[in-house]
Amino acid sequence: MTHPIRALEDQDEPALLRDQFRQLLRYRALLAGGVVVGLLGGGFLALSGDDTYTASGEVQVRSATADPFATGASADKGINIGSERQTAVSDTVGELAAGTLLKKGDDVTARKLLTGLQVTNPPNTLTLRFSYTGATPERARSRAEALANAYLAHRKARTQESIDNMANGYRAQLEPLEEKRDLLEERTGVAADDVSSARANIIVSISELSRKISELKALDTTPGYLNKKPVAPTEPAGAGLPLLLGLGAVVGLALGLLLSWVRLVFDPAVRSPRELVRSLGAPLLGTLPRERAAAGTLLAIGRSGSRLAEEYRAVAFRLAYDPSFAERRRLLVTAPRGDNAAAAAAAVNLAAAFAEMGRDVLLVEADLRTPSLARDLGPAAHEVRPPRWAADEGDRSWPAGGRSNVDVPGSGAFALVAGATADNVPRALTSASVGRIVAEADRPGAVVIVLAPPVLSYADAVALVDRVEGVMIVCDPREVHRSDLERIREIIGASGGQVLGALLHPGRGRLRRAERRPKSARPHSGGGPQGPAVDEDAPEVTGDPAETMGLRSFTLPGARR
Repeated sequence: MTHPIRALEDQDEPALLRDQFRQLLRYRALLAGGVVVGLLGGGFLALSGDDTYTASGEVQVRSATADPFATGASADKGINIGSERQTAVSDTVGELAAGTLLKKGDDVTARKLLTGLQVTNPPNTLTLRFSYTGATPERARSRAEALANAYLAHRKARTQESIDNMANGYRAQLEPLEEKRDLLEERTGVAADDVSSARANIIVSISELSRKISELKALDTTPGYLNKKPVAPTEPAGAGLPLLLGLGAVVGLALGLLLSWVRLVFDPAVRSPRELVRSLGAPLLGTLPRERAAAGTLLAIGRSGSRLAEEYRAVAFRLAYDPSFAERRRLLVTAPRGDNAAAAAAAVNLAAAFAEMGRDVLLVEADLRTPSLARDLGPAAHEVRPPRWAADEGDRSWPAGGRSNVDVPGSGAFALVAGATADNVPRALTSASVGRIVAEADRPGAVVIVLAPPVLSYADAVALVDRVEGVMIVCDPREVHRSDLERIREIIGASGGQVLGALLHPGRGRLRRAERRPKSARPHSGGGPQGPAVDEDAPEVTGDPAETMGLRSFTLPGARR
C-alpha cells in the first residue's frame, strides 16, 4: 500500500528552533563581523582609558554612651545607618576633608572631592566603607583617609553640640531654682516648717538637674573607629584587558546575532526546507550532497562510493512510490530561473536510476535554446535509429530526427532525445511529434523524463505541462526566493500540472575552479574508454540524508523482469 508524500509538520517547536538557529548561522560574515567589532571596542576601551586607582577604608559607627561596658549597652542605640551614609557624602564632610587636604598641599574643592567618593554599607553591620577613586595610588589613599576622618570629626562635633545644647537647657532651668533657694534662706520670719519644706523641694530639683548636667559631661562622645585605614592600591581599578576583551566578544556576538536576525527578516530567499515546502506546496524529495569528484561530470550513478548517486536513487524510489507519478510515469524536470545545469544533472541521474530498476527510460531534452546534454554526456551516448513512426513520415526535425542510447556503467542504459536549436521553439514543443514521444510512457514499464528550461525564464516548461503533468523543481535554497516558488506553484497549477516535489542542490560556488578545467583534465563519466572515474578526493557532504527515504528494492506496476 502506498501513501502520498507528506509535507513537513509545522508545529514541531524543537525543529523550528533548530531551523531558526541554522538560518542565523547562514550569515557567518555578520556574526564574525560583530565579534570582531566587539573585540576591537573592548581593546580600545582597555588601552585608551586612563588608569584609575581605588583605596578603601572602613569606619565603625557608634553612639555616645555613659558606660560602654555596662550590661545591656547597645552600640547601635539611636543610629540610622542610612542617614549616616547620607551624612558621609554631604558637603559638610567634603569641606572638612578639603580643608585637611589643603594643609597637606592637595588643593581640591569639596564638590570635585566628593565626585570620586563612594560610601557603602555592608549588610547587617554598622560599618561604612569609604572608597575613593583617584588618578594615582597615593592620592586615592590620602583622600579616602581624609574623608573618613572628616566624617568622624563631623559626627563627633555634632554629638558634642547636642550635649552642649542639652546642658545649657538644664542650666537655664537651674538658675531660677538657685535664686529661689537663696530667697528662702533669707526669709527668717516665716514659720520654720514651711521654709524648710519649700527649701527641701528646691534643693531636690537642683540636685536632679545638676546630676543630669554631670551625666551629659561624662558621656563618651567617641563617634566611631577607623577599623581599616586606606592603603595605596598596587593595581589599577576597573576591568582589565582580558575581561574587556571577553565582554567585547560577548557584546559583539549579540550584535552579530541581531544583525543576522535583521538580515534574515528581510531576506527574500528560502530560509529553510520547511519554508520551501510551505511556499511550493509540495514535499521535499531530497537534498543532494556536495562532492568534489562530481565537478565536471554529469552522471553520478555508476560511480562507486558516491553519496550523490545514493541520493539520486533515493529520490527515484520516492517518486516511484508516489501515486501521482506511478499512474502516468511522466516527469518534467526544471529549475526556477538562471542556470539549468543542476536540473540537467538531476534529469540524467534520475533516468539512470530508473534504468537501474529495469525500466525503459526515455530522456527528452526540451531545452531548444541552449541544448547541451549530448555534448556533456560525450562518449556515453551512442546514436541509434529513430522510431518507426518518424522514419515512415520522413520527419528529421526535433524531436523525431535522432535518438541516442546512454550507457550507465553497471546499471543499464536509457534512451536520449537530445535537444536541438529551433527557429520556432513554441511550435516545436507543441508539435505532434512531442505528443507521440511523451505518449511512450503509456507502455508498461516505461518512464519518460523531460528536461525543460527554467520555468520562470521561458514559457517552454509551461507549454509541456499539459502533456507531462508531474513537475519536479531543482533549485538552490540559498538563491531561490519564496515569491518564485509561490509563482511556480500558481503557474503549474493553472496549467493543469502538479508539482511532485523539490530537489535541493548545494550550489556551484565551491566547484567553479574544477569546472573551469579543460575537458581533457576532467574525469570521464562511466562508459568511456577510460572506465569509471576514480573518486580521489573524499566527498564533502552537506545536507541531511535522513530527509530522503532509504534505498530498497521495488517494482513498478506492470514491470518486466
